[in-house]
Amino acid sequence: MKKEKIHIEYLLNASSRSIIWNAISTPIGMEDWFADKVQMKDKTFTFCWGKSEVRKAELIGTRINSFVRFHWLDDEDEKSYFEFKMNFNELTSDYVLEITDFVDPEEKDDQFELWNSQIDTLKRACGM
Repeated sequence: MKKEKIHIEYLLNASSRSIIWNAISTPIGMEDWFADKVQMKDKTFTFCWGKSEVRKAELIGTRINSFVRFHWLDDEDEKSYFEFKMNFNELTSDYVLEITDFVDPEEKDDQFELWNSQIDTLKRACGM
């Protein structure tokens, strides 16, 4: 079954671009909200949840203070990825975090719930 692309935007009341950037692009920052443990070697990130779940992703694109894009190494769909993109809204002086992901259609609602939960954790971790 073909995966479906989803796009979600979250308004972040952050005072600093570097706080958000570090949270979405560094292993230490991602350990605060995305995974229990994150390791990086070259362009491969290893994400660990709990005691048994481990997934690896390749960093396939990045622009400093803008976005990071990963591809899960165990994903057969070579075109799928997940991306964190940071934008500044000049009208509100807030940052917007855009998440793009690819999911199986029957898991779409669950994936939205998961991202909502993860972003709540991100906001708490970064004091937003």
